[in-house]
Amino acid sequence: MLDLTNLTLSLSFVSVLIFLFFISSSKQPTKNPCPDSYPIIGNVIALLRNHRRFHDWVTEMLSKTPSLTLQVNSFLNLSHGIATANPVNVEHLLVSNFANYVKGSRYQDLYELLGHGIFGVDGHLWTTQRKIASHEFSTKSLKKFISEVVESEISSSLMPYLARKCDQNSVVDLQQVLQEFTFTSICKVAFGVDPSTTSDLPFVKAFDDAVENCLSRFISPLPVIWKIKRYLNVGSEKKFKEDISIVNRFSMEVIKAKQEKKLEVHEENQGKNQDLLSRFMLLTSNMEFEANGNERLFLRDIIVSFVLAGKDTTASALTWFFWLIAGNPRCATMIQKELSSSKHVGTSSAQETPAKFSYDELKKLHYLHAALSESMRLFPPVAMNTRLTLEDDVLPDGTRVKKGWFADYSAYAMGRMEGVWGQDCREFKPERWLTPDGVFKPFDQFRYPVFHCGQRMCLGKDMAYVQMKAIAASVMHEFDVLAVDGGGSPEKMMNPPYMLTIVLKMRGGLLVRLRRRKRSVRINN
Repeated sequence: MLDLTNLTLSLSFVSVLIFLFFISSSKQPTKNPCPDSYPIIGNVIALLRNHRRFHDWVTEMLSKTPSLTLQVNSFLNLSHGIATANPVNVEHLLVSNFANYVKGSRYQDLYELLGHGIFGVDGHLWTTQRKIASHEFSTKSLKKFISEVVESEISSSLMPYLARKCDQNSVVDLQQVLQEFTFTSICKVAFGVDPSTTSDLPFVKAFDDAVENCLSRFISPLPVIWKIKRYLNVGSEKKFKEDISIVNRFSMEVIKAKQEKKLEVHEENQGKNQDLLSRFMLLTSNMEFEANGNERLFLRDIIVSFVLAGKDTTASALTWFFWLIAGNPRCATMIQKELSSSKHVGTSSAQETPAKFSYDELKKLHYLHAALSESMRLFPPVAMNTRLTLEDDVLPDGTRVKKGWFADYSAYAMGRMEGVWGQDCREFKPERWLTPDGVFKPFDQFRYPVFHCGQRMCLGKDMAYVQMKAIAASVMHEFDVLAVDGGGSPEKMMNPPYMLTIVLKMRGGLLVRLRRRKRSVRINN
């Protein structure tokens, strides 16, 4: 009886698959079919096969389509969407038809950690937070506060640590060092808290684990599985809930502590070494919070969003930058010459206090700015972004998009498209960003959506560059950074060692040795 039951179920399952195959096969072929997608199973097999090289797999598929756009069908056609690396389509998604392409329920499901924060919402909630954040990020006081935090961390923590490791001739995981540095910095900027001094250190690991689970949801070939696990509260989804609880507890304790201090709302007190949380509390004191419960939840969602945005993105960008520089010694020499001419004249082997670069000096480092931009072109911290389509639409290249479809664009793939960047698109060439006079010249934002585009352009873009330039300048002025694996040479670029996370991290870390450079000596006039 049991064997007969199993046989009946098996035959029924096969019958359903055969039926779905003929239904799928009978449909008209799409304009831009996905090369690795098949009836019924969609792209599941190819996704599993290419899991470790996901972004290069997507790049290869997009490069095979004349319009740099393809249609994606999931297992059993449970979801549909498009992926593009076409700048014209990106402009359409993010500017021309902005209202039709939203974060939507799909994004909120995938990135549940963000709650109702600015990066995961649309409409009134997004407009309100964007307005507040835009105001604060444009103030000189916040820029000054962030600059002071970064400068303090560089001189008191980063450089002394690297100096000790250099003197010990130790191998350093520079990616880990940069992650810890940027995490401490963003917590001070966002919460006004140094995570190394708090007793709630599980917050750090819980935050990282929660972020990784969000990524697992995003790339899951069978989304129904994680949704079932969430409903049953088992496995990774149970752990995810526990991680979010830890993040929430830490965030709420910080918010509560600040509220109990009864911050005075006077204009003369605003902008004096205040973190983002304090600033938002001052600006939202008279707001109504019907959207997501209460003021503390509102503040929690905002701050967690900014921690996510600033925690690993800068570390990721700098990790790939140092890897590429290590594999391209000519570019390293160009940067070091620029640093020397900006800061000093003459040389000495004396070990002096590490040089500090002022804001005005950093602005003059055009080649360094170009090298960082070129590094992010090839290795954007956020390699792929997604939207949800509200109504049927036709993209500028003729691709049809249906209501409810996802619409993804790959900044990683765009940086590797000959049609976008030319035949040398896979080469690390900072010079492409410079005028003949050596002045940095930005490219069109739709060719380079590393900081997003249009109305959702990253508000912290300029300050991110300042932070990256300050760190890179300080480290490269003091040390030669020698990658254990030789760095990002043209050969290594063929198979870059990234791992699949929300932020493009280096698999196995960036292992380096540091060698002191001959220090320059300032000659005063």
